[in-house]
Amino acid sequence: MKKEVPSSKLKLSENKEIPPSSFFSKFTNIKVGVVPLPLYLVLAAVIFMASMYGKLPADMIGGFAVIIIMGILLGDIGLKVPILKEIGGPAILAIMVPSTMVFFNLINPSALKAITAVMKTSNFLYFYISILVVGSILGMNRKVLVQGFMRMFVPLIVGTAAAISAGLLVGTLFGYTIQRTFFYIIIPIIGGGIGEGILPLSIAYSAILQIPQEALIGQLIPAAVIGNIVAIICAGLLKRLGEKKPELTGNGVLVKTGDDSEVLTAKGIDKPVDFPLMGAGILIACAFFVFGNLASPFIGIPGAIIMIFTAAIVKYLNIMPAKMEQGSFHLYKFVSSSLTWPLMVGLGVLYTPLKDVIATVTPGYLVVCASVVIAMISSGFFIGRFMNMYPVESAIVTGCHSGLGGTGDVAILSASNRMELMPFAQISTRIGGASMIVLATILMKLWH
Repeated sequence: MKKEVPSSKLKLSENKEIPPSSFFSKFTNIKVGVVPLPLYLVLAAVIFMASMYGKLPADMIGGFAVIIIMGILLGDIGLKVPILKEIGGPAILAIMVPSTMVFFNLINPSALKAITAVMKTSNFLYFYISILVVGSILGMNRKVLVQGFMRMFVPLIVGTAAAISAGLLVGTLFGYTIQRTFFYIIIPIIGGGIGEGILPLSIAYSAILQIPQEALIGQLIPAAVIGNIVAIICAGLLKRLGEKKPELTGNGVLVKTGDDSEVLTAKGIDKPVDFPLMGAGILIACAFFVFGNLASPFIGIPGAIIMIFTAAIVKYLNIMPAKMEQGSFHLYKFVSSSLTWPLMVGLGVLYTPLKDVIATVTPGYLVVCASVVIAMISSGFFIGRFMNMYPVESAIVTGCHSGLGGTGDVAILSASNRMELMPFAQISTRIGGASMIVLATILMKLWH
């Protein structure tokens, strides 16, 4: 019988190619994010040398070059490091590493100017927020939005009330004022994440309190990150509980009667990317933000919050043309998948002073954050029994209200091995988070 020669050896003998197992081949196949490592090193060297010799443009071009080259590296590392990848590692590294570099004066002044230009002068921060908020809401399946919210309404309300009550009680025991606990610990945890929650929240607080936004973000982000970590740990414990007591779980099904299958199988916008429509998505996102600023003086609520509320109303009334929703959603997917970690780098450099973070996080602070999440998840577990829901699934979905936005939802559902619950998790995170941001803004204005 004729022995078959491996195809790799045939290629070597016929084409004189380097064997796939060689060091060079392995090196070229390594990627940082989506960029091949050799190319990444060349690009990083060019940007680094330009900053060293003062040739880095202090504008959008230079700023994007710096935050993207750092963001894709830190995000990629955060996705690969064991344990860290399960607790929101990319966001943690992309924010805290640049913040640490600034603290120890490790960022070149030329690079710092470029980052400042793109984040502040060019207002990339608000641009990102507009696209993320408008695109994510308009891109939701309306059936999921309406039916999911109806089913999640009671657990969400009860869980939120329990989280706020527990947080205020524990915060008081550790010497925090009610105002400090509510606005700077509880709300950041249940506000829907960083991009869709903390950033609009910081804009609102800044407008009301007349305090620079960068002074507020550093006080808000730690609570959201810690809350996400606690929620992921609880999701893993709920998974084990479901394995030990099968009667408590639907293994990814939320409602015991099984009539949620239609909602679970309903898809959002699942069409090929149309680049001109994405261009229209930019216009729509900017118009929603401009409308918020226009209406703000008359309504008395910061423009970013009006933008969130308006997008939800437009989606609920189903008055936006489907093609425009498609463009907004695909733009959101592009920006959230490509520019989130670079944005986090900018936040770490300009808006997250390490000394403030260190001063914020204390043992008492950690306990308050944990109490908020545990109270929310526990209430979801018990209320599920009375809502004809499986307690484990009800608790997990309710717990997504305390995650880091979409990234937190993925991490929480991955830890519990129940990705089927993503539509309901999105309801909990987006609608629940947006409602909390609006509520906090109104209360802050009344309190102040």
